[in-house]
Amino acid sequence: MPFKSLLWILSFSLLLVGCDKPEVKPPTVGVLTQTPTDNFEQVTPNNRLHFPKDHGEHPRFKTEWWYLTANLTAENGEQYGVQWTQFRVATGSHDQKGWGTPQVYMAHLVVSGRHGVKYAERFARGGIGQAGVQASPYRIWLDNWTWQSTGDTPFPGVLTFEDGAMAGELSVVNKGELVLHGDKGYSKKHPAEDRASYYFSAPFLQLQGTLVVDGETLKVSGEGWYDREWSSSMLSAEQQGWDWFSIHLDDGSALMAAQIRAKDKKAYSFGSRSWPDGRVIPLNSEEIYLTPISYSTIDGKVLPLKWRIDIPSQEIKLSVGVERKQQWLPFSFPYWEGAISVKGSHNGRGFMELTGY
Repeated sequence: MPFKSLLWILSFSLLLVGCDKPEVKPPTVGVLTQTPTDNFEQVTPNNRLHFPKDHGEHPRFKTEWWYLTANLTAENGEQYGVQWTQFRVATGSHDQKGWGTPQVYMAHLVVSGRHGVKYAERFARGGIGQAGVQASPYRIWLDNWTWQSTGDTPFPGVLTFEDGAMAGELSVVNKGELVLHGDKGYSKKHPAEDRASYYFSAPFLQLQGTLVVDGETLKVSGEGWYDREWSSSMLSAEQQGWDWFSIHLDDGSALMAAQIRAKDKKAYSFGSRSWPDGRVIPLNSEEIYLTPISYSTIDGKVLPLKWRIDIPSQEIKLSVGVERKQQWLPFSFPYWEGAISVKGSHNGRGFMELTGY
């Protein structure tokens, strides 16, 4: 970890959790429920996303992230999961340079497979060259974890990383259109309150390259999913976490289904079904049924690791199983994240994320 100062880490954790309410929320959701201050920009339904500009960062908003998951297969048939995420959190909205910049970055890296689950977390202050986002040619980095493209979009690009017992170099090609979730990228997160994010995905990625795990070099290839999201106050005070699924179905379509859980209230669901040619069907809360079937205790957390997904309007009925149970990630943002497989009306593979437990 580049910053090993206990004071710095403690300060960062307090920033994420927030101190304006006596109730302590999980840090995963605490930063997203803070009341916007310092004139941060707000997500509005009348805004439209613009590319390639919106591949870059949005420093006038409180939080954002760049997120990649991949289900990969080695030449010997073994299955591997890869997750890379870079977060940006603003400590204030006033532009400053160098060490005074309000932008703080955090990155997560996870590789899972036969060797177990390898994970790492890094932090950096923006403005000093250690982390950032460059528009042209497109580049996002934190230390030696880098996504590099030759143009002004992320694709085609190459993700390279090295940390302890894991390393990789993966080329990423987009084989479909971008998916703008909700109303052309305006993604509601609450049934009544004005809570939302700007949210888009690239669900149809093809990856190939090498992973190095515990000194063993593996040639891998497979499918990936890329998410981009930013906001200044995405969740309400009553919302406690979310359950999120991204799935490549065997008919060539991609399914995103998620729910945000609220204390003593019905969860708010949202999602989409999309195809590489650009067809997208938004899915609202009344169409999506996410039902936990069984729970497991992992690292002291009771987690729903078997699910049923029912979307009658799409004739989708899926049973969800995880590839590995032991994927609770004890980061500053703690959560469960890992590869899944589905069967039922369709077969497929993907990823699941559980937060706020």
